[in-house]
Amino acid sequence: MAKYAATPTGRARTFGENEIIVSKTDPKGRITYANDVFLRVAGYAESEILGAPHSILRHPDMPRCVFKLLWARIEAKREIFAYVKNMARNGDHYWVFAHVTPTFNEAGEISAYHSNRRLPDPAAVEKVEPLYAALLAEEARHDNAKSGLEAGVRMLNEKIDETGMVYDEFVFTL
Repeated sequence: MAKYAATPTGRARTFGENEIIVSKTDPKGRITYANDVFLRVAGYAESEILGAPHSILRHPDMPRCVFKLLWARIEAKREIFAYVKNMARNGDHYWVFAHVTPTFNEAGEISAYHSNRRLPDPAAVEKVEPLYAALLAEEARHDNAKSGLEAGVRMLNEKIDETGMVYDEFVFTL
């Protein structure tokens, strides 16, 4: 398994409206399964991606606080829906509307995570991009990563609270 640190190209890639990107990870977030759509859109061979951390797809435009929320939800044995800007192996980007769920073993413990990602509505991405840019700027204006992350989380929670909705309602109104 190789690790790649692509430079963002600014080029968008997409996938079919009826296609679903599917991946599974172990509890630490290492990829254990990727379907053909995942491999094609992300630009990786299966041998390159299996065992890699799912964060290999993280685009630098993504605020860390969104992933903190995602991990908090799935580690609490809850599903989450989220808009995510991913980065392909060559640096191109692609937006997804992700549905991430924990998988449980017979003892009721989390044994894996499963993610289905669909093509997002372009209007939703237009709403998400400025929010994510503001969150990223908030995270970046702090002296250290920890305080930046905490500030991003606060800002995200404040933005959601301003709507009078809980996160699950908020994400589906975008």
